[in-house]
Amino acid sequence: MKTVTIEGQLRTEFGKKATRQIRSQEKVPAVIYGGAEEVNFAASQKAFKPLVYTPEFQIAEVNVNGKTYKCILKDLQFDKVTDTLIHIDLLELVDGKKVIANLPLKYTGNAIGVKEGGKLILKMKSVKVKTYPKYLKENIEVDITDLNINGNLRVEDIKADNIEIMNSPRIPIASIVMTRQLKQDEAAAAKDEKKK
Repeated sequence: MKTVTIEGQLRTEFGKKATRQIRSQEKVPAVIYGGAEEVNFAASQKAFKPLVYTPEFQIAEVNVNGKTYKCILKDLQFDKVTDTLIHIDLLELVDGKKVIANLPLKYTGNAIGVKEGGKLILKMKSVKVKTYPKYLKENIEVDITDLNINGNLRVEDIKADNIEIMNSPRIPIASIVMTRQLKQDEAAAAKDEKKK
């Protein structure tokens, strides 16, 4: 799994004035929670870019005051006007302690329904999971090979070992719909049948 290393400086001052000063230096205030202690730090906006601006699920290794924390991204705040990152929350990964994370879905295979002229509609890009840190992975693979026209894959169809999926099991994640051309062809075939 990809890991992003972030060098951070421990924050000693808090409040609006201190936070404004951090942001004026193009740094982002951040907090790590979920471990033995809460760690408030700041790091440059550039350091967070590979973690924030990607659809991939990644681990952050944050170095603060000589200590390294393994974390996952939990929450982001952007400025409403300038759209710059203004705060970030990270959750420390502690062995033996379950975490909740969003893992991307990776669809694999060529669906039967697409080969027959249907159109694949992907309804979900990620799912919310609960698991131990050692079972976290970049994505969860979903095989769509057996998906037929008008068929659906649902959350309950996702196979993931040692991972509890938190989304409602009946929600569709992918489906194959009939294209307009296919509907017209079927209607024409039905008319021909009637004429005989």
